[in-house]
Amino acid sequence: MNPSAPRITSRLAILASLFALIAACSQAPAPPAAPSASAQAAAKEAAAQKEFKLYQQMLDEHSDELAAPVGQEIVRKYPGTSAAAEVQKSLPEVEARAKARSEHQRLANLWYYQTANVDGLQHTASIYSSEPSGADRVRLVLRRHVKWGQSVYLFAPDGSKGFVCKGTCRIVLHIDGKRQSWKAYLPKTGEPAMFIQDDRRFLAMLEKAKVIDMEVVTRDRGKENLKFEVGGFDPSKFLPLPKK
Repeated sequence: MNPSAPRITSRLAILASLFALIAACSQAPAPPAAPSASAQAAAKEAAAQKEFKLYQQMLDEHSDELAAPVGQEIVRKYPGTSAAAEVQKSLPEVEARAKARSEHQRLANLWYYQTANVDGLQHTASIYSSEPSGADRVRLVLRRHVKWGQSVYLFAPDGSKGFVCKGTCRIVLHIDGKRQSWKAYLPKTGEPAMFIQDDRRFLAMLEKAKVIDMEVVTRDRGKENLKFEVGGFDPSKFLPLPKK
């Protein structure tokens, strides 16, 4: 017997196995065909419609601040769809309303309302100046106190020497750009404050004003312009005193 026969037989077996493997691979199923353009468009439209329902829901709930970014996303992600076309009809107006509401909320957040016992029941509403800012901010304070009555005053920052005002002085206010002259005076108790004399008139004006600029003279820095963005004032939160 030829001693090399077993080795030849083994090699033939390996080759046979290899050919069988190649044949099996050649018979593997072909990869699925890419979806057609129409199928892709239909899928895109379906996804856009899903987000459009959310956009419409936000509008129905009058949540423009939430609807605006959803609408912007639809237009960006799904151009050419009917949903995007529909969104574009209302989106500019929705964005404008969202911006206005955001600004109103910002202005409302500038005000602080407080009820406390300060030698008797006291309600206050106060706002810091937008200019100057930082450590030099001045507070505009509205106060109703059971003993001291109603008052409107400016309160200088901690450590300040307060304002310059001899007797009854006049300060210039620019209310939404319109110049007016108001009487003011310093408290006899020596706090770094200055009171505006006609508090009732001031409160009536405040309910309609947006920006008040006050020209004052401080003991620390001389002449100064104080800017108050008062447009977010809510009269209902400045509580009245209980009736006697």
